[in-house]
Amino acid sequence: MKRVFSGVKPTGHLTLGNYLGAMRQWAAVDQHRADALFCVVDLHALTVDHDPARVRRLSRQTATLLLAAGLDPELCTLFVQSHVDEHARLSYLLECVATDGEMRRMIQYKEKAARERARGGSVRLSLLTYPVLMAADILAYGTDEVPVGDDQAQHVELTRDLALRFNQRYGQAFVVPRATHPAVAARVMNLQEPTSKMGKSDDGGSGIVYLLDEPDVVRKKVMRAVTDSGQEVVYDREQRPGIANLLEILAACTGGNPEALALVYQSYGSLKQDTAEAVVEALRPVQARHKELCADPVYVEGVLREGAEKARAMARPVVDAAYRAIGLLPPVAEPVLNAAR
Repeated sequence: MKRVFSGVKPTGHLTLGNYLGAMRQWAAVDQHRADALFCVVDLHALTVDHDPARVRRLSRQTATLLLAAGLDPELCTLFVQSHVDEHARLSYLLECVATDGEMRRMIQYKEKAARERARGGSVRLSLLTYPVLMAADILAYGTDEVPVGDDQAQHVELTRDLALRFNQRYGQAFVVPRATHPAVAARVMNLQEPTSKMGKSDDGGSGIVYLLDEPDVVRKKVMRAVTDSGQEVVYDREQRPGIANLLEILAACTGGNPEALALVYQSYGSLKQDTAEAVVEALRPVQARHKELCADPVYVEGVLREGAEKARAMARPVVDAAYRAIGLLPPVAEPVLNAAR
């Protein structure tokens, strides 16, 4: 089986976009077709100013929601990044292979650094180097495929470059992964800014449907979604992004086709009503399972502990081999005492 790795940053509450765009695909397809690892990448949450208690709380909530969305620890490996030391160990080696220019060309670094400076804050070094940590996340497990959206494709290309460069300089140590873009995954945009992705780290919540929003809150947000000029329901992402977003959400929740659904509706109001109800129904089983899991924290902790043990067993031989290849002296083993007298 191919090995697949995906991660979720605990930088905000998970959204409808996370669910329809990735999590549902992981549960329905990836964990069945591949040796799949899913990771709460909490170290990545430290690249900007943060509240430590909130990071811990969101890390637990993220893991619980991944289970609620259908990830099965009997089929996949679910763990928290900081529980497996090999991520940080390998990240430093890859920093010794990466270049400053590569890091500064990363689009997300430019955007996030600009936002941080605009707020009057200082840019942390970890924000510059976190794509290398992301590469370590992937390479530590001999990953074959990385399901990503377009915004992360550049990071997977960097991972490929670092793996190839390391292998050429020091010997074959890493599988060179490839990015995959699942065809069934939905692209969900902000309901108030339909040209922008629905992101969990956004400051305002009026355009974001969170996985734990109450049904009435979901309905209110969808009914207040920004639409476009004109009255005709047409699927046109360029000219009618607001209506296109609603049609894509409805299609993703019902298994329909946005172009076909556009022909069904005569008004924006009826489209919004049906989309709101479809979202409520899509989230209902996730919310119910999340409630059950929150009542059994020992189970969730056990899943994360066992997941970290499995992940560590996979990553350690890869990282140890990379340490030897790059020229580091192996630790001196304890002498074995002869017990036979």
